[in-house]
Amino acid sequence: MMPVRHFDGRRVRAVRRAADLSQIEVARAMGLSSTGTVASWEGGAARPGPEKLPALAQALGAALDDLFPRQGPPDLADLRSDAGYSQYQTRQVLGTKSAGPVANAERGRRRLPERFTQPLADAYGVSVEQLLAAQERSFGHTAPEDARTDPSGDTSALKISNLLRTATGSNEDIAKALNAYLAGMIVTAPQVAQMRAGGSRDLSPEVVRALAAVFDVPTRSLLPDGEAVREIAQELQTLASLRHPPISHLAMRGGGGQLNERLVSAIADLLEDIDNGTLPGADATDLD
Repeated sequence: MMPVRHFDGRRVRAVRRAADLSQIEVARAMGLSSTGTVASWEGGAARPGPEKLPALAQALGAALDDLFPRQGPPDLADLRSDAGYSQYQTRQVLGTKSAGPVANAERGRRRLPERFTQPLADAYGVSVEQLLAAQERSFGHTAPEDARTDPSGDTSALKISNLLRTATGSNEDIAKALNAYLAGMIVTAPQVAQMRAGGSRDLSPEVVRALAAVFDVPTRSLLPDGEAVREIAQELQTLASLRHPPISHLAMRGGGGQLNERLVSAIADLLEDIDNGTLPGADATDLD
């Protein structure tokens, strides 16, 4: 976990007094209903949430980094807090029913869907590259401020890592099973160990298909989220077309058939509902 910003109530009091501001004035500037809140912060009885620090610094006329310094680059929770958002408020930024996508990414459980990166970057006042670098830190990885990452590749790597971590066989056993399917010595035990650790961004389609076959899961379940969702949408669209003859024509695979983007978005939203335990009509425990 990245270090949070350092908060010192005594320093806040000193800066407030130097600015000739009362606790009431600071509370009003922050939109707080109780002036006692500022007093409790200064006295050490309470500490403001990290998302309140930007507003507090602004009310005192101080720079955020000067008043509340932090060692090291930010993770996703830091970026959100520095922009003044609570997790709950990110629903409005993303247009989602819950803050699940942000909460899961901040906890290092599931990376942000690619379509959410630009809106969040805009809301947080950073570039997409900076947002993705912060996401890597939330997953415990070292990433420079300007790191460029491939969110779709990360999604696939995470799925394969999760799959292999549930496997009971050794790395040698899994490599042997994969090579038997591939009819050749293609995968080594060290490579399987790397996949378990999440380092499988450059796997060939053949190896991905072999993993799916060996562990009896759909190949698309190991693809990047965006690619998998589009495949499902294409199949559903084709299924719907075949149910209502006459069919004027069906484009050959790869032949430029028009994909309904609303269907793609609906399936992506459904996937998030399932992942977050918010599927309509289902309790979160029913999906575990």
